[in-house]
Amino acid sequence: MNDIGARDAAAQQAAQEVDVVVIGAGQAGLSSAHHLRRVGFEPDRDFVVLDHSPRPGGAWQFRWPSLTYGKAHGMHALPGMELTDADPERPSSDVIREYFDAYERRFDLRVRRPVDVHKVREGDDGRLLVETSAGTWATRALINATGTWDRPFWPRYPGQDTFRGRQLHTAVYPGPESFKGQRVIVVGGGASGTQHLMEIAPYAAETTWVTRREPVFREGPFDENWGRSAVALVEERVRQGLAPQSVVSVTGLPVNDAIRRARADGVLDRLPMFDRITPSGVEWDDGRRVDADVILWATGFRAAIEHLAPLRLREAGGGIRLEGTRAVADPRVHLVGYGPSASTIGANRAGRAAVGSHPRRHEGAPVAGC
Repeated sequence: MNDIGARDAAAQQAAQEVDVVVIGAGQAGLSSAHHLRRVGFEPDRDFVVLDHSPRPGGAWQFRWPSLTYGKAHGMHALPGMELTDADPERPSSDVIREYFDAYERRFDLRVRRPVDVHKVREGDDGRLLVETSAGTWATRALINATGTWDRPFWPRYPGQDTFRGRQLHTAVYPGPESFKGQRVIVVGGGASGTQHLMEIAPYAAETTWVTRREPVFREGPFDENWGRSAVALVEERVRQGLAPQSVVSVTGLPVNDAIRRARADGVLDRLPMFDRITPSGVEWDDGRRVDADVILWATGFRAAIEHLAPLRLREAGGGIRLEGTRAVADPRVHLVGYGPSASTIGANRAGRAAVGSHPRRHEGAPVAGC
């Protein structure tokens, strides 16, 4: 046996055996863990939840301080415990961190953190090996709920490295005060981009909004039927093995009073995407240029699934093809909070669906998909 084979055998022998490993303790991961408990699985004995964050709260704990709970878009309660009496003026990072913490304790989910998952690979006897900073688990099934926050997307443009000002991504947005007196270009047509612009405009010397596509503003309520239609479009891409798009890319931007004021004041006057970045700003091929001190990339995130690479789940289209939450290429793997289930209500439903495919623990049957 060579050195690699010996190490693999040692890892398998040392692995702790469970029926299910849940990776991630955000909305989707906690929902999955809750439903595992409901059908009779015991934490630490039958399943384990691994989270790399230092404390409860999922990605919410890293949101910028000016994103108050009242401004937070689309937060849906976790199953079995409502979020009530939250102060809309408090930072959403604090409100939701406390809520998730209370939820973990109420349902005794025993989340292990901070634990970094390095990779998931094939083990023996039909099990998957989950190799982490805290040891290795051998599992019959995997629920991957790692979200996107750890993979901010930075587009690349000619001249980007020559810019003498500051470039930063939504992931490290510090709040509007740090842009006082500066000329700021915000790149991105999603909810974060519009929120950043509306916050920064009163402080900045000048703001410019740039997007690849013309933003679509939608009046009226986002009712259940409209939401279902939007999710279905994202779901179709995932079924085809294409990389998922955000739900907002098909729903458009909801219009409220703040959006109306910002449009009337010219804050949300959009320019098409620039062609290059210069040391002092950006330029278009038609000769237009804008000088800037800051470029803020509100360009979204990509799924954090690199640890699944050894399983070769990706299709030629760049995504992981799913049937429901189950990966077509490996039925032991479920992805929740991915693609059509990336919203908070979608994550709840996906967690329930992933667990629903497994027999109840007290029935004594093996975990489905193994």
